Amino acid sequence: MRFQLIRHGQTPSNVAGKLDTAYPGASLTPLGHRQARALPQVFSNGQLQSIYASTLNRTQLTAQPLSESIAEPVHIIDGLEEISAGELEMLADEASRSAYVMCLRSWMHGDWEQNMPGGPNGYDFIERYSKALESIAQAQDYSGTAAVFSHGAAIRVFSAWATKMSPDAASQLVIENTGGSLLELGAGGQWSLARWDTEPLGGDFVRDALDQDVTGGEDDAA
Repeated sequence: MRFQLIRHGQTPSNVAGKLDTAYPGASLTPLGHRQARALPQVFSNGQLQSIYASTLNRTQLTAQPLSESIAEPVHIIDGLEEISAGELEMLADEASRSAYVMCLRSWMHGDWEQNMPGGPNGYDFIERYSKALESIAQAQDYSGTAAVFSHGAAIRVFSAWATKMSPDAASQLVIENTGGSLLELGAGGQWSLARWDTEPLGGDFVRDALDQDVTGGEDDAA
């Protein structure tokens, strides 16, 4: 089956470069809402079987226009949330952003025991995100595609881990707001990357690349 992982639309915290990872999280900016409204045209051919979102506000708001367009509810799943910033939560200074980014890079280079300052290690994150996707898989037809609204760092790190991406390639992953990762789960439980969309799935007209987008991978602090 397929999992179309989609990062939420732009938030005020994204614009400010803040490490906003905790519940309930920020809402969307006007651009974030436009990014969300651009998604239904991308999935108008009936390929989606279901829609899921994390417990944070921004993913649910981003999923709503797509939900309305295909008449499918948004199922809220625990475990799809962003990688916790721990004691760095809501900070935006260069040192804090760099510490967050460097921890993610440590994981991508195989040091999964590294802890986010005051937060989880890589194994903790992979375990909870894997469980969330497993619960979705159990509720799906094997041939179906689920739209899963999640978060930038979470999508990047899980996609890299699941597909056994090289550390160098993983460290280069960037996902802008409403960009995505299309993952395929084989019958034997193996993952493969079918497509990576750095830019918004809705098109360039809703794009606004940010130079301090920490969780999306575009941050000049590291």
